[in-house]
Amino acid sequence: MDVTIPQGIAIALATVACMEAFAYAAHRWIMHGFMWVWHASHHRERHGWFERNDLFAVVFAAVSCALIFAGTQLHLGSALTWVGGGVVVYGMMYFAFHDVIVHRRVAHGVVPRSRYFRRIVQAHRLHHAVGTKGGTVSFGFLYAPPIPTLVAAMKRAPGLRASSTAPRAAEAEAR
Repeated sequence: MDVTIPQGIAIALATVACMEAFAYAAHRWIMHGFMWVWHASHHRERHGWFERNDLFAVVFAAVSCALIFAGTQLHLGSALTWVGGGVVVYGMMYFAFHDVIVHRRVAHGVVPRSRYFRRIVQAHRLHHAVGTKGGTVSFGFLYAPPIPTLVAAMKRAPGLRASSTAPRAAEAEAR
């Protein structure tokens, strides 16, 4: 289906929003499920620039490229091109926030000051407080529930080490 530019922009923005829901589901049930083999590297100390978990970025980039190719070269409709573009935009947002700001894979001086950014960083720290595929919280990348909700969920989660101070630290930081 061919679309106008305003329609295409709307499709790309809708794709970005849908990607957060897709990323949540993929992170929770695929990465912390049968693909833990790749994702586990992200929950351990990284040695070097890359980790096995980065293969997910390659997979998602390939999907985006395939959608753009199908829309532009196979003439299967410009809507596919806009969907592929939305996946690219989400990937760029994910990389900038998750890999650069949160995990500091690129050196920078950015300090998350807004309530939104602080909450996302705290939620991701809570996610990493558990080094196993089970018992974790906060699977989204651009949205996180309120920190007290996540802390309460962690306290109820089976397998959380009683000695873990992450929930208490996050509670204090949220105040």
